[in-house]
Amino acid sequence: MAKGVTPQSKDYNAWYTDVVTKAGLADYGPVKGTMVVKPYGFAMWDLIKETFDGMIKETGHVNAYFPIFIPKSFLAKEAEHVEGFAKECAVVTHTRLKTDETQNIVVDPESKLEEEVIVRPTSETVIWSMYKKWIQSYRDLPLLINQWANVVRWEMRTRLFLRTTEFLWQEGHTAHATAEEAEDETLLILELYRKLAEDYLAIPVHTGLKSESEKFAGADRTYCIEAMMGDKRALQAGTSHNLGQNFAKAFDVTFQTQDNKEELVYATSWGVSTRLVGGVIMTHGDDKGLRIPPKIAPYQVVVIPIFRDEEGGKTVSEYISPVLDELRDQGVRIHEDWRKGSPGFKFNEWEMKGVPLRLEVGPKDVENGNAVLARRDNGEKQVLKKEDLANQVPILLDAIQVNMLEQAKAFRESNTCTVSTYDEFKDVIISKGGFVRCGWDGTEKSEMAIKDDTKATIRLIPFDENPEGMTCIYSGKPAKHEVIFAKAY
Repeated sequence: MAKGVTPQSKDYNAWYTDVVTKAGLADYGPVKGTMVVKPYGFAMWDLIKETFDGMIKETGHVNAYFPIFIPKSFLAKEAEHVEGFAKECAVVTHTRLKTDETQNIVVDPESKLEEEVIVRPTSETVIWSMYKKWIQSYRDLPLLINQWANVVRWEMRTRLFLRTTEFLWQEGHTAHATAEEAEDETLLILELYRKLAEDYLAIPVHTGLKSESEKFAGADRTYCIEAMMGDKRALQAGTSHNLGQNFAKAFDVTFQTQDNKEELVYATSWGVSTRLVGGVIMTHGDDKGLRIPPKIAPYQVVVIPIFRDEEGGKTVSEYISPVLDELRDQGVRIHEDWRKGSPGFKFNEWEMKGVPLRLEVGPKDVENGNAVLARRDNGEKQVLKKEDLANQVPILLDAIQVNMLEQAKAFRESNTCTVSTYDEFKDVIISKGGFVRCGWDGTEKSEMAIKDDTKATIRLIPFDENPEGMTCIYSGKPAKHEVIFAKAY
C-alpha cells in the first residue's frame, strides 16, 4: 500500500481524495469548490480531449468558441432549461470594484449592469441566439459545431474532478432539417462516447435512455453512458440529448425548406467533461494508487535506472538509450527518472501515478544484456533481452489496455444482479451495492418512491432491455421497461 493512502476498504472517499492529490492530478483552488488541474492530471485530460476531438472531426464536426457570459434574459426563453439550471447559476451584477474611504475593496454601485449576466453553466441559449443569425436555408444545415470550454455550476457538494464549481468539458450543439437526422446525430455521438470510454479509458459502459425525470432540462430525450465505479456506485460518464425543436421555438430558429416552406430546425447537444478523469481513477485505482490505461497514460513507460555513482549512471544510460529512442520513434510515451534516491521509493511513486509499465535497468542487466519490465495492471514482472524490448513493449501495452477493460467488465458483472421483488431490491441496494436490473412500470410515482426510500435512481433504460414477463418491483404492475438502478455520483 502506498504511504499515506487510505485503503479503499476503510474509506473509499478518503482513498479517492488521497490518490487525486498524492498522485499529482489536482489540488483545491482558493475559492471553495474550485479545482486546480496539475500538469499530470491535465496531460490525462489532454489525451482524452485529443482522442475525442479526432473522432468528432472524422464525422464532420468542427470546433468554435462562444462567450462565457450569457444575458440573463436568454435563460428565460426556455422555461424547462432555466428551471433545471437556476439553482446552479453564477450571476454577474456589477462590472467594477473600487476602494472606499477605509481602503476596503467594495463593489462600485455605479457599475451595476442594466441586464445581469449569467456565467455559462451550459451554452444552449447563447449558441441558439447565434444559430438564429446563421441559419436561413436548408443549405445551411446540418450545422455541426462543438466547443471545448469551461463552465460554472455553483455546486453545493463538490469533489475533485467529479463535481466542481468550474470544470472543463466539450459541448456539441447541432442543428438539423429533420427529426430523423437529429435522432441519428444523438445516437452517433452516444456511440462515440461508448467507444471513447471502452476502447481508450478501458471503462465498460451501459448505453441507453434516461427516464423522463432524469433527462436533460429542455430535451425531448437524453441518452447516456453509465459506468460502475470501484465502490459499486454508478457514474454518468457522458450524455447525448435530442432537443427536438424546443430551443428552435424558444429562439425562433427557422429555415427555408427545398419546397420553400418555413420550418423550425431540430437540435441536439452532447458533452463529456473532466469527470472522465475521476471515472478512470475510480474504475481502475487500487490501494497503491492509480492504474492508468496505456492509451491515455501521460507516460506509458517509466524508466528506473539503478546505479551507485555517476560512472554507473553513464553506463546504464548508454546501454538503454538506443532502445528508448527506438520506442519513442514508435510513439511510446516514456519518462526517465534519473533523480537521486532509492529505487524502492521511485517504484512506489510511479505505482501511485499509475504508469502502465516500469522498466528497470541496473549494472547486472547491462552485464547480462537484459532489462526488467513490471506491469502496473497485474504486478507481473518479466526479464527480457535488450534486443526484444522495442518489439515487446508495444505488445505489452496493448495487452495491458485489453486486460484493464476485462478486469473492469468482470467487476461490473460480478456486482450486477437481476431482482423480481422490492425486498430483494432493497437488500442489494442497501447491503451490497452495485447495479440492479429489474422491471419498472414506467411511472414517475414508482420511480420517485424508490428513490426516496433507497436513494437509488434509474441510471438508464438499457438498449438491451427485455421487460417481457417482468413486473414492476414497486407497484407489481406489468413492467413497461427493464431498467438499471444504482446509487450514483
